[in-house]
Amino acid sequence: MDKSTLAPTQPAETANTSATQLAYQALRRMIVVGELPPGEKLKIERLRQVLDTGASPVREALSLLTSDQLVERIDQRGFRTAAVSKANFEEILRLRCYLEEMALRQSIAAADEAWEERAVLVHHRMVRQPREDVEVFEQRHKDFHMALLEACGSPILLKFCTQLYDLNIRYRYLAEQASGYKKRDIGKEHAEILEAAINRDADLAVERLLHHYRQTGAYLTAQFPE
Repeated sequence: MDKSTLAPTQPAETANTSATQLAYQALRRMIVVGELPPGEKLKIERLRQVLDTGASPVREALSLLTSDQLVERIDQRGFRTAAVSKANFEEILRLRCYLEEMALRQSIAAADEAWEERAVLVHHRMVRQPREDVEVFEQRHKDFHMALLEACGSPILLKFCTQLYDLNIRYRYLAEQASGYKKRDIGKEHAEILEAAINRDADLAVERLLHHYRQTGAYLTAQFPE
């Protein structure tokens, strides 16, 4: 018997999945940080060359990003980065406040020492991370906010919160370019949210968290016409 007929197919499938995942992660980052601006048509051939990968992984990655609301289909074969607008941001902010309040209350109610230690640790890492390395800081920042919610016991709720965070961050990159935004003591806001959370004061933690988000929201909504 020809032993070549017994070769498993799994490695090829894994390689394809890996290529798709790498393309997805790269494109997601490029959209979130603004390297691919809102409303830009996404040409498969150009992206394939930029990412040094095949057309299929790029196309599959773009399809995944439509589920994340970061990419839109414009016809049977075309894609573009999702547009931004005041109405879109207000919807993201409204949903984020609603769902994260629910998740934070559930997380605090179920909190234990391991959760508290994790929250303190990720906050410490965020504080120590220089803001000059924007992308690394943003990952630390996301880790902090998600750590506060992770004891909620609802994977689906956490998934929605994560997705809304990523949609929101596109707008926050714009906000951080403004001097008025940078005058906020965001470090103090984070510390106060953490303090209330580890003290198991759900009402105060939620109040501080939503104030933190709405401060950004107040600036951002002023940047878009009616």
